[in-house]
Amino acid sequence: MAERTGGGDAAKTLHLLWDEAAPPRRGPRPGLTVADVVAAATAVADADGLGALTIRRVGERLGVSAMTVYTYVPGKAELLDLMLDAAYRAMDRTDRTGQDWRSRLTAIAAENRQLCRDHPWVAGVYTARPTLGPGLMAKYEHELAAFDGLGLPDVTCDDALSYLLGFVYANARDERAAAAAAGTDQQWWAQAGPLLARIFDESAYPRAVRIGAAAGAARGSAYDPAQAYEFGLARVLDGLGVLIDQAASRRRQ
Repeated sequence: MAERTGGGDAAKTLHLLWDEAAPPRRGPRPGLTVADVVAAATAVADADGLGALTIRRVGERLGVSAMTVYTYVPGKAELLDLMLDAAYRAMDRTDRTGQDWRSRLTAIAAENRQLCRDHPWVAGVYTARPTLGPGLMAKYEHELAAFDGLGLPDVTCDDALSYLLGFVYANARDERAAAAAAGTDQQWWAQAGPLLARIFDESAYPRAVRIGAAAGAARGSAYDPAQAYEFGLARVLDGLGVLIDQAASRRRQ
């Protein structure tokens, strides 16, 4: 099952996200901060994926015990929310003031694609319960600004953004899977090709053979995440363009 946000104690998570620190305790000043813990956890997930992320691994990276880590974060669920919000907060946010809507949305897609490349685990996190931290709120505010002046209803703006980001994150997951595959596509086809030539009846699948061969020759493989991103993003924007044109027509009436 995919990791998901909002799986921990909501109140404790929100306190940590918005730096509402617990009352000071007696004794020596802590040697670490919540930010240190989040940075260490992010480094573990970046290197080995969320499956490798444990409180013990975070403690090992920081040179402290797991019990010490628990004095900063309640558990892994809350830690994941902090990690994701920190990644959102650190994202580049391109100023596209004065540019047309298509350029603005293209930039939003590119920013999120880069986020998934910097932190490949992000695309695999289910976010139906959003973190609601400062990173997410800044990200959401920035991205919604790309729809300013288009005349779309508020709910449609949210739907359109979700549609765009859904495509970007799906492509990022495919890109990650392709990068993790053993060997190259060319090596795989070198092994499979001779066998297919002996057992495959090309006359039974004329379209699949013709179009598949053309696509493979054009891309150098059966699937190219970069080409899929460019083609898919253009189609997503074309579809949103219909909504935007309809909104413009209504304003002129």
